Amino acid sequence: MIDVAKIKAISIDLDDTLWPIWPCIERAEDALAAWLREHAAATASLFADLDARLRLRGQVVRSRPDLGHNMSALRLEVIREALKKCGDDSALAEPAFDVFFDARMKVDLFDDVLPSLNYLATRYPVVALSNGNADVHRVGIGEFFHASVSAHEFGVGKPDPKIFRAAAEAAGCAAPEVLHIGDDAALDVMGALAVGMQTVWINRAQQAWPHQEAPHLTVSDLSQLVRYLQLSQYV
Repeated sequence: MIDVAKIKAISIDLDDTLWPIWPCIERAEDALAAWLREHAAATASLFADLDARLRLRGQVVRSRPDLGHNMSALRLEVIREALKKCGDDSALAEPAFDVFFDARMKVDLFDDVLPSLNYLATRYPVVALSNGNADVHRVGIGEFFHASVSAHEFGVGKPDPKIFRAAAEAAGCAAPEVLHIGDDAALDVMGALAVGMQTVWINRAQQAWPHQEAPHLTVSDLSQLVRYLQLSQYV
């Protein structure tokens, strides 16, 4: 169980915790494909072949291990290499990526997110902690966040202890004083437990817990966590 008295800050995952990620990616891929069909037809044809696109991505990942945690830079490099491979103008890589990224920032928040973030942000400094490249300000929820720590800027991702400690530092407290919230059992919960954080597993899909060590609390959505925190005030 959570020791509410010890909580001085909240860190929270973004993708699949605050919104479903794959609808965002699919819309962004569609927007990129439409733009490429207009400006770089040969590259559009390559990207339309999923196997070819995945092979190219794998080649870029192998040749550029320095981009492993920077999803934006990795996608930009894949687009650039595709343009080169297809004989299109590689200078189109940046505007093409901008089209993708703009669409990727258009998220559909889960219904429980806004009221829950409002409750948490009025009581604790809230830090976004993500392995992805979402920008909470472009998404439209920046007002609720004290800070944001992402793998693509920090250089390492969850479950590395360093990024969890960085989130705690950004909140102005020690790791054991942070309550971390996330949907990924390994990356979020086990990673946060390893640095002494209290943890909440957001289990929207009602999956079985896969590890021996358990989170401090499992909830189906953020509103359930808010109710828990509210009730704890009266215990």
